[in-house]
Amino acid sequence: MNDIKHDLQAKLRDKRAALLASLDGLGEYDLRRPMTPTGTNLLGLVKHLVGVEHVYFGDSFDRTPPDVLPWNADGSVWEGADMWARADESSDDILDLYRRACEHSDTTIEQLDIAAPGRVPHWPAPDTTLGYLLVWVLDDTAQHAGHADIVRELIDGRTGSDTATSDTDWSTYVQRIQAAADTFR
Repeated sequence: MNDIKHDLQAKLRDKRAALLASLDGLGEYDLRRPMTPTGTNLLGLVKHLVGVEHVYFGDSFDRTPPDVLPWNADGSVWEGADMWARADESSDDILDLYRRACEHSDTTIEQLDIAAPGRVPHWPAPDTTLGYLLVWVLDDTAQHAGHADIVRELIDGRTGSDTATSDTDWSTYVQRIQAAADTFR
């Protein structure tokens, strides 16, 4: 069972790194600006995942997270305050919060057995296990890392490492896709 736990943790670390790589080299404006009609932005994705790490690998196992998150303390998390960065919240501080949250989570994962019982009070059926929460957080982090990859592409065209090479003729490629879609107009 420990091999499964370590494999899941390794995948989670990979997805965390992919998320953070999507922010590399961008200025404050690009980190913060909403890129979808619902406001999805890079720094907001990271800020949200700070809370995910805190709840599912901290609170759920009675392991106090390393930081008090203001948006949790004042309840504004339930109004979406974890999905964007206010002007007075520094990107460096949010990235540091995420790194500390991940370190705390990794310690929890390493110290507990995969079958260790946990409890997520806001879930309808709150009793769970470390293994279940590992899968849950891996899934959530992977989803948001994918969002971040797309948002980054919208900002400056940079894509993740598993896409075509830089010498791809994107215009021709997109035209082929559009032509196929146009047959259904």
